Amino acid sequence: MVSTPTRTGPGKSRSGDAAPVGRAAGNAQPRKLISRLRSGVSGFWSTLEGSGKSRSNSTYYLVLGASLALTAIGIIMVLSASSVESIAAGESPYSLAAKQGMFAGLGIVLMLVLSRINVVWLKRFAWPAVILAVALLLLVLVIGKRVLGNQNWIEVGGFTFQPSEYAKFALVLWMATVLSVKAKLLDKWTHALVPIVPVAAIIITLIVLGHDLGTSLVVMLIMAAGLFFGGVNLKLFAAAGGLAAAAALVLALTSGNRMCRITAWMGQGCTGASDIGFQSEQGLSALASGGWLGVGLGQSRQKYQWIPEAHNDFIFAVIGEELGLVGTLVVLVLFALLAVAIYRIVSQQEDLFARVLGGSIMAWMLGQAAINMAMVAGLLPVIGVPLPFISYGGSALVMSLCGVGVVLSLARAQMVPAKSSKPRRWPAKFARKRT
Repeated sequence: MVSTPTRTGPGKSRSGDAAPVGRAAGNAQPRKLISRLRSGVSGFWSTLEGSGKSRSNSTYYLVLGASLALTAIGIIMVLSASSVESIAAGESPYSLAAKQGMFAGLGIVLMLVLSRINVVWLKRFAWPAVILAVALLLLVLVIGKRVLGNQNWIEVGGFTFQPSEYAKFALVLWMATVLSVKAKLLDKWTHALVPIVPVAAIIITLIVLGHDLGTSLVVMLIMAAGLFFGGVNLKLFAAAGGLAAAAALVLALTSGNRMCRITAWMGQGCTGASDIGFQSEQGLSALASGGWLGVGLGQSRQKYQWIPEAHNDFIFAVIGEELGLVGTLVVLVLFALLAVAIYRIVSQQEDLFARVLGGSIMAWMLGQAAINMAMVAGLLPVIGVPLPFISYGGSALVMSLCGVGVVLSLARAQMVPAKSSKPRRWPAKFARKRT
């Protein structure tokens, strides 16, 4: 005799147990948690974006807050990464961090000044700025100080100045000015590329003569961003990209050190330079040993002269070792917030000068940050590019904060409402007394 299953109440199986209900309830809890997480993120982002006038205000403070946070992290990490080598050299462990803090103070002052200036007023300094940049780059080849094979610094009164960092800012301002003047002629390739490409090529050549390939790549990126935000025909970028790739190949083939760096990055040895990949290997070791939460602030082991330039180009590796994955993600999130905020400002610009100016600064800072972090993570060969706001270097920090000041000026123009020109009305009680 075969018994037929009887229909039971809701939530019960044919055998009488309530297993499907428990299983459904178990699946519902993670879904509720994910739903709450999504709503929390969307609510946070909506609050961050704001609406109406508050949207522009939030963008301004987002750029300001992210930049200051990255600068503060930089000073702390420079202190941690440089203290050991400073003590070994017979100096105070706070010497480099104190210098970085001093340059940070100067940069913040200049940033706040530039944020209060109408960027259109800066156009008059475009040509003098780029001429001065070329002159300084020529001067550094004559009397410049050579450090680790690169001749990029001019020493004045115990302080060193890096003209190539100033050249980035000058080129950004000059490109925005020239492209805005030639706005109606940019559909012709001759006007689109001349004089932008020749002048940028002069700056790049002078930087390469100082053996700084990394900075020259960043300047190429700035030039490409300026032409892109200027509305130049995209077909020209294909030809320009081919020329840039050919130039990079020639520069690599004509330098044994650069070829060794590339082959070491590809996992192959290099005859006569077996330790060429030492810096990259130690950087990856620092990131790996950090784990989730790191070994603790100031407790890095790789900074004990295992990582060359630990407080400069490879400071991101020290962050990963001491603060772990959480610390590196904090830095990544701050750069991501800075990218979103600057892009929001640039996308709302109707004036060509302002759009090219803001877009080039965005490509400069975020492109350089991406190159540095990819280099430390082993995704790119070691090319010697500092991490903006964080790596040690007064020239780079001051110029980066000046760039942020220009972006804040653009954001400030969006957040300030137009003032009414209506005459002031007196309250009725005061009006009677006046009459």
